[in-house]
Amino acid sequence: MMRNRAALAMVLQLLAAGFFMSSAAAQSASVPDLIEERTIAELGATLPADAEIDIRMAKGMIERGNFIQEFWIDADTGQFIANVATEDNLTQRVWGIAMVTLSVPVPTKRIAPDEIVRSEDVALVAMPLQRIGTYAIENIQDLVGQQVRRMLVAGRPVPRNSVMPPRIISRGEKVKIKLTHGGLQLTAKGRALDDASKGQELRVVNLSSNKALSTIATAAGVVEVIQ
Repeated sequence: MMRNRAALAMVLQLLAAGFFMSSAAAQSASVPDLIEERTIAELGATLPADAEIDIRMAKGMIERGNFIQEFWIDADTGQFIANVATEDNLTQRVWGIAMVTLSVPVPTKRIAPDEIVRSEDVALVAMPLQRIGTYAIENIQDLVGQQVRRMLVAGRPVPRNSVMPPRIISRGEKVKIKLTHGGLQLTAKGRALDDASKGQELRVVNLSSNKALSTIATAAGVVEVIQ
């Protein structure tokens, strides 16, 4: 009660001093903010966690309003139309584009096949979600240290299938074959029949027996027989 009486006393003082309060004004907000809230409500489930929304209103639109009465948005283009209730209890139609952007790693230069992507070769750039594509790499840690499979173009998002873990064994390369059985470890010389990254399966031929074996790449030039 004390808090309510104090608030009432302050209101009476303001009225006595010539200040007039409008409930509509107290509720008004920036129209782009209202549009952003509705856009998130409409598209939230489909938006990446780190996505940002840039509301671009058409020229001549009202800047403030109380709330959105009706709202329509095209999820593919971001184009929206809304009916906004104004401070004067009128309805104004506004329209524009809700640009959904996401910061993704892109090469700062052209990177050729077989090169390893270095941190200095990559920068984070905010792009419209429609330009990024479904299969683009979104986290910089998923790109740095990878080996390029297909030419990477500067300034463009990187498709996941354009890079791979670094190759540690190349086809035709001589390798050390390891076979572990119980506490016994045997080794032999072999030749790789496939390319392989660490942990990847590949076939090798034992140079002593000329027998093909299924193995896993464990280190540069080293494979272990799959048992």
